[in-house]
Amino acid sequence: MDMASSEVRIRPVRYLTAAWAVARKDMRIYYFRPGNLMFGVLFPVFLFFSFAVGRDLPVEILIPGLTAMAMFFGSSSTGAMAIPTERKTKTYERLLVAPIHPISILLGQTLGGFIFGALFASVPIVLGIAWFGMPVASSPVLVLAIALSSFTFSTLGIMFAAIPTESPGDIMMLLNFVRLPLLFVSGIFISLDDVGDIGLVLAAISPLTYSNDLLRWAVGGTSYFGPAIDVLGIILFAIVFLALALLLHERVRKSDRTAGKRKRAKEAASA
Repeated sequence: MDMASSEVRIRPVRYLTAAWAVARKDMRIYYFRPGNLMFGVLFPVFLFFSFAVGRDLPVEILIPGLTAMAMFFGSSSTGAMAIPTERKTKTYERLLVAPIHPISILLGQTLGGFIFGALFASVPIVLGIAWFGMPVASSPVLVLAIALSSFTFSTLGIMFAAIPTESPGDIMMLLNFVRLPLLFVSGIFISLDDVGDIGLVLAAISPLTYSNDLLRWAVGGTSYFGPAIDVLGIILFAIVFLALALLLHERVRKSDRTAGKRKRAKEAASA
C-alpha cells in the first residue's frame, strides 16, 4: 500500500518534469521563428490598430482588447507551428517513442504556448500602465486572466496541431478560419451591449469573449458577464480543448502505427 501510494504521488511529478523539458525544447527551437512572430504578434497588433485608430475609445477598453488578441493569436500559434515542423524534421516521431507519456508531450507543448502568450500579453499591459497611465482595478484578477487565457488559447492551437500534416501553413490556414470569426464576435471591436441577442449567443461560444471581458474587469472594474462567469467560461473551454487535443492526437498516433505495420508487412511480403 505504501509503495502504491508513493507511485501515485511520484507519477504526476514525472509527468510535469517531462512536460517542462518538452516546453523548454520547443521555446528554444521554435517559438521565435518568423511564422510565430508574424501570426502571433504582428498580425493581431496591426489588425487591432486598424480598427482602433480614429475611434475615441478609453484606454481601459483598448489595452484589454489588444492584450486578449495578443494572447489569442500568440498562444494558439505556437503549437500549430511547432508540431508540424517536428513532423517534417522527423523529430516528433522520436519524441513519441521516448519514455514519455503522451500527456506529458501535449502538456509540455501547451505550457510552451502558455508562456509565449503570457509574455507577449504583458507588453501592452506594461505600456498601458507606464505610458497611458492605465488604472488596474485588481492585479490578482489581471494575472489570473492572463494565465487562464494563455493556457486556454494554447490548448486550442495544440488541438488543431493534431491534423496529420507536415506543413505549418495547412494548420495555420484552418486555425485562422476559426480564429477570425471568433475574434469578430468576441466584443473586442463591438461592445457586447450593442450586439443584440444573436450576437450574444455567438459571443458565448468564443473563449476570447470571456478573456476580454475578464481583462476589462481587472483593468476598469466593469464587465458584461462578471468575473465569476468569465473565469468559469475560460476554464470550461480549456478543459474541452485539452480533452479534444488528447483524443485527436491519440487517434492520429494509432493511425500512424497501423499504417506503419501495414507498410512493414507489405515490405516483408515483397522481400
